[in-house]
Amino acid sequence: MLAGRTRLRPILMTTIATITALIPMALGLGEGSETNLPLARAVIGGLMVSTFFTLFLVPSLYTVLDRFAKRVSPNDEDLGDERTAAEDPVHA
Repeated sequence: MLAGRTRLRPILMTTIATITALIPMALGLGEGSETNLPLARAVIGGLMVSTFFTLFLVPSLYTVLDRFAKRVSPNDEDLGDERTAAEDPVHA
């Protein structure tokens, strides 16, 4: 979660600058610009979705899965030391 706060500003600055630069191309201003119109709209849409995933979805899923993992196996340290002779013939 700390990484999200640290990286929020650079991610938003890059996203906003790119979208702002693509707006004239996405609006189709000027002659012959209709050929670049779909490309600009696709890039803007993809950038917005990936920014949302980076800032909100991925950290949320990580938090949920981390809580689930802690709930399922709270004592991971104890499980590693219980080997039988068949599993570990060196120490038998």
